[in-house]
Amino acid sequence: MAVDAPARVLFIGALGRSGTTLIERLLGELPGTASLGEVVHLWERGVGAGEKCGCGVPFPECPFWGKVGELAFGGWDSFDLEEFRRVKDPVDRTRHIPALSRGEVPDDLREPLAAYVRYYERLYDAVREVSGARLLIDSSKHASLAFCLRSAAADRRLDLRVAHVLRDSRGVAQSWSKEIRRPEATEASAEQYMARWSPHKVAMHWNAANGAFALLGRRGVPVRTVRYEEFLADPRGTLRGIAEFAGLPVTGGDLAFLEDDHATLSANHTASGNPMRFTTGRVELRRDDAWREKMPPARRRAVTALTLPLLRHYGYV
Repeated sequence: MAVDAPARVLFIGALGRSGTTLIERLLGELPGTASLGEVVHLWERGVGAGEKCGCGVPFPECPFWGKVGELAFGGWDSFDLEEFRRVKDPVDRTRHIPALSRGEVPDDLREPLAAYVRYYERLYDAVREVSGARLLIDSSKHASLAFCLRSAAADRRLDLRVAHVLRDSRGVAQSWSKEIRRPEATEASAEQYMARWSPHKVAMHWNAANGAFALLGRRGVPVRTVRYEEFLADPRGTLRGIAEFAGLPVTGGDLAFLEDDHATLSANHTASGNPMRFTTGRVELRRDDAWREKMPPARRRAVTALTLPLLRHYGYV
């Protein structure tokens, strides 16, 4: 596959339920972009379980992903999922972030790390060729994956930018308490519902995820922090800022799909993510502050206490 420059990828990093799917969908409406969904789950949920693409077609039947798989791996029928797991499982772990951030990868992880990252490079290159996009949007969110990809960016095999999406920890905790069915799930899917976490678990992961992306920015990867609440207050300005940070100039006409209180979304080829990825047409843009009224006071106090340092750092209290 001949490419003239590294693929440019905007990696959306966050703890889940922070509003990343909406931001990704809006970015995906801009000319010159390709919105991929949560690529970290493409391999198991798309290739392995055959879940639906954002276009509504099962992944194995989607013409877009079919072309990508053919170009990147000689077809998804030829893709060795077990070999992918072999190289992924030892390296894509939160516990390895400190070592990855220092570039001190243990000898026994060097081969699987290089092989694991190469899967993403091949996929990104194929998507760029099939879509013709100048900017690929990967909303995988996981900090551990971002640190793995950093090794390719350091060697200039990947042009990696990170949009660190941040939402009030109490709003995130309230969202994680909801029962949400995954409409794309199949009999082969491991998960029929989106995961639900306790407030204490959310607080722990919220601290870890947001701290990790702050560290990533100090390790040479361009990182732009976006507060979800500020995005909803000024969606056009914030979206323009993210796109320009990612190297994609935006003109006024490019934002015709977006108003202050709603957006109009078209179909997409997101491989995995929040059920909102299936939504097309008019989408209202409004803050969800249900936690202020619905979250039990004891849970609210617990999440606030456990995340207070970063809440203060980012101006939430």
